[in-house]
Amino acid sequence: MAKEAFAKAGANASLDDIAKQAGVGPGTLYRHFPSREDLLKAVYQAAAEKLAMAATGFAETLSPVEALRAWMMLFVDYLADKQIIAPALSAWVDDPHQVYEASYGQTREAVRGLVKRAVQSGDLRADLDAVDLLRALAGVSSVGASPNWQQSARKLVDILIQGSRPNT
Repeated sequence: MAKEAFAKAGANASLDDIAKQAGVGPGTLYRHFPSREDLLKAVYQAAAEKLAMAATGFAETLSPVEALRAWMMLFVDYLADKQIIAPALSAWVDDPHQVYEASYGQTREAVRGLVKRAVQSGDLRADLDAVDLLRALAGVSSVGASPNWQQSARKLVDILIQGSRPNT
């Protein structure tokens, strides 16, 4: 609910409205998130944790390269969420870079594990740097002025995976 409210109203979204939409009283919201900053951090960190945990689920249920692909598609959604919440974080959090860095660590480790698994299976080249995949997708999202950036990023996932296959 908070993510949606911040997306619609920006950093100054009403916390009382967020509590109401979540079906809790304002006191409950403030007990869990004493400040707007705490709520913003929690929204951002929840998205990063969801992304990191998805890597494990995909690795358990999909082939190595399909797990990486599914995770990278989810990473595109994460980037879209980040674009929604980042302006609010910048407006209200004293050091948003600290929040970003913590989530980046989770993201980096998740993609490294997936890439390592795909390299070991022979699906991807051994010299692939997992973080380069993230940088490429983040680069597309940073040109986010285009309303079609997510569609372009999803196409880029397949291009990146194809280009990361071993040379035969």
